[in-house]
Amino acid sequence: MNLTNDSETKYFLEPMVTRIQQQVVMRMIDYEIKRGHYANIEGEKLGSIVNEVFGNVKVLDDGSFESTFGAIAKLNVLLKDKKTITVDTAMNSKVDANTAADTVRRYNVFLEKATGLTSKERVKRVQKKAKEGKL
Repeated sequence: MNLTNDSETKYFLEPMVTRIQQQVVMRMIDYEIKRGHYANIEGEKLGSIVNEVFGNVKVLDDGSFESTFGAIAKLNVLLKDKKTITVDTAMNSKVDANTAADTVRRYNVFLEKATGLTSKERVKRVQKKAKEGKL
């Protein structure tokens, strides 16, 4: 694609510049649940974990749970099946270092309670999948 025309350049770059100005980073990740841990998070139990860690929770029509905290502009958690939860986050990168550190710490605590796996165990599982070509 040749972007020699200024209007074309503006058309393609303007949305990107707008996203950068807002400083919101979005991502959706599926996390594996530890075998036998599903009973600890089924139904409203996952919502109570979100509430315990982040302090506020809203139940949506699709059965997912939504919350906010610190650098997390929006957190949406859905129990996909007995083996997987989907976590969709929108992060605000315009926060101070202390808020960012506290947010990361609480997010890791949440993932450990929700999946039954420590961060080290989650990394090992992802690395194993990558080696097997399942990612």
